Amino acid sequence: EGRTWHEQLVPGSVGCVHMDIQPLPDGSLLALYRSRWADSIYESRSSDDGATWSEPEPTELPNNNSSIQFTALADGRLALVYNHRRAEETTERRLSLYDEIDDDGLIEEGTPESGTPAAEPAPQAAGRTAFWGTPRAPMTLAISEDSGLTWPIRRNLEVGDGYCLSNNSRDGLNREFSYPSIHQGPDGELNIAYTYFRQAIKYVKVRPEWAYGGAT
Repeated sequence: EGRTWHEQLVPGSVGCVHMDIQPLPDGSLLALYRSRWADSIYESRSSDDGATWSEPEPTELPNNNSSIQFTALADGRLALVYNHRRAEETTERRLSLYDEIDDDGLIEEGTPESGTPAAEPAPQAAGRTAFWGTPRAPMTLAISEDSGLTWPIRRNLEVGDGYCLSNNSRDGLNREFSYPSIHQGPDGELNIAYTYFRQAIKYVKVRPEWAYGGAT
């Protein structure tokens, strides 16, 4: 009940962050991850109430090293909000007036308010290095009807160029949709919120059927 905790490392999970866990109808657990490699959303599963986990594997869905979130619906389906985007060979790496990458591979994310950069380790594994700068758009809602094995039902909540090569919100340069949250209310509708241009939080409410092409 939260009084004590036991650490259990997820094998092969370097670069998989923001582990998001939901229960499945069969009693197992599914975890989805943001990828520092900006390639795919990763998944791992547990059949012992989270004591141990399978090694994360890429799903069919892309990821741009931006946060995701999903929730288990009352009827057993899963609903996920994320940016349907991954880094491509031509993607520009993010550097801004307040960001620097030092000799140790650390990306320094500074702010004009603090004047002091905050170092975030850039993980490296199997010749891959963490990547920031992939556009954070569109913001997409996806539905899975088979416990996350496939995500064929997808519809964009917001479309744009997703520019995010600067953290300088003061100048209003960002055009990203990011850091989504999703929750199913008692009325069955999905309550979704996400960062809008790093200037505000946008709230959207839709029925799950909207993702299938139905009305809002």
